[in-house]
Amino acid sequence: MPRDFLAGTADHYDCVVIGGGLAGLTSANILGRAGHRVLLLEQHYKLGGLATWFRRPGGHIFDISLHGFPHGMLKSCRRYWNDDIASRIVQLKQIRFDNPMFSLTTTFDRQDFTKLLVEQFRVEKEAVDRFFDTARGMNFYDDQQLTTRELFEKFFPGREDVIRLLMEPITYANGSTLEDPAITYGIVFSNFMAKGVYIYEGGTDDLVTRMHEELKRNGVDARIRCNVERIVVDNGAIQGVVVNGKLIRCRTVVSNANLVNTIFQLVGEQSFSPEFTRDAKAVRLNNSSTQVYMAFKEGVEIDESTGDLLFSSTAPLFRTEALLSRNITSRTFSFYYPRTRPEGRERHAVVSSTNARWEDWSELGDEEYEASKQDLIETTLDALEKYVPGCRDKIDLIDAATPRTFHHYTHHRLGASFGTKFEGLAVSRALPDQVRGLYHAGSVGIIMSGWLGAINYGVIVANEVDGWLASHSTPIQPTPTAG
Repeated sequence: MPRDFLAGTADHYDCVVIGGGLAGLTSANILGRAGHRVLLLEQHYKLGGLATWFRRPGGHIFDISLHGFPHGMLKSCRRYWNDDIASRIVQLKQIRFDNPMFSLTTTFDRQDFTKLLVEQFRVEKEAVDRFFDTARGMNFYDDQQLTTRELFEKFFPGREDVIRLLMEPITYANGSTLEDPAITYGIVFSNFMAKGVYIYEGGTDDLVTRMHEELKRNGVDARIRCNVERIVVDNGAIQGVVVNGKLIRCRTVVSNANLVNTIFQLVGEQSFSPEFTRDAKAVRLNNSSTQVYMAFKEGVEIDESTGDLLFSSTAPLFRTEALLSRNITSRTFSFYYPRTRPEGRERHAVVSSTNARWEDWSELGDEEYEASKQDLIETTLDALEKYVPGCRDKIDLIDAATPRTFHHYTHHRLGASFGTKFEGLAVSRALPDQVRGLYHAGSVGIIMSGWLGAINYGVIVANEVDGWLASHSTPIQPTPTAG
């Protein structure tokens, strides 16, 4: 008989969390810690969402998205997870840029960026300080009409090189463009500039394992291979979910699934007002990604002066369209040294990441798709050769992922790596006003994307659910049984 992955679950819960990404995990942990009965359902065979990893023969482990996050991640993990997890977050001090306009290494914080902009880029310090202060002061309630392009032109008119330095890594981090609202740039950029770029030492597998242990300590029932087919709504309120064909009743639902999927597939537009449905249909999904994973042979070392993160490009200017093009000119190389997993084997690895469009990959036939993946690998090796000479002979194993890969494993519509554009945040926040007890916590609005954004959005939503449960104290009654 096939295994029942729902064996032993209760008939009803205070909250069901759909999806085990960082936002879903964090919401579940906070609600469990508060004493609520929480069931977390993940359709994949492991927790983590895009914060995940995979193994290959020969002891190789690749991280999908463990490539750097702001210092705020340390504080959030300490407060909403535990000191053990927070203590393993360490700084990456060698962030490199290499393109036709400039080549430099930085610690990627305000002090070092100010020095670079003043001394290397010859920008007046007053303009630099005003730019940083303006970006740091941005919040969700600011003017949303000002675009990032207009923000740059205000402080650095005509400076394509400055725009590239300031924008390229943020586009890589969350898929934002020069035409998006400036606050989506300012908030994320300021988070990084506070104290630089950090990483979890031990790898994503270690992080998610420790998070799962903390969930169990807080009484959260977390299940894998459990695909939620429907969120049950009656009379404008949450009644439960149907998962693997079984109805589980609950008082609230936190969906960590893609926002558009949550609204139109799991719930259905019949449960929402026409105005809300119109706004939800207007939400644009963010772009997807491609990645190439390269594991080096045992005994082969990469000199750490190569850097931790390398933003490499052969494009003469920074252009969003060029970053998304199948004709790849810009790549972000993430270098993994043995210190990344100090308890593992002494291995070096490199992951190349590029932004990508779903439509460039979705309609390819099998042969053309495989040929395109191989071309992605070959052109990536060509680009890496500049930084790791002779890399082809040093690599033990190589693999690649495309937007179709991300769609397959996450069920994200269009293989979206960074959730939605800015308008998705307001739609996500409005869900409880449409259906009582329904919440969404995931990568939306650019601001709430990336590891830190996802965790912090999980915190915000968990606190709202906790308040709702406290003010609506009548529990769901168990489903009557025959007999």
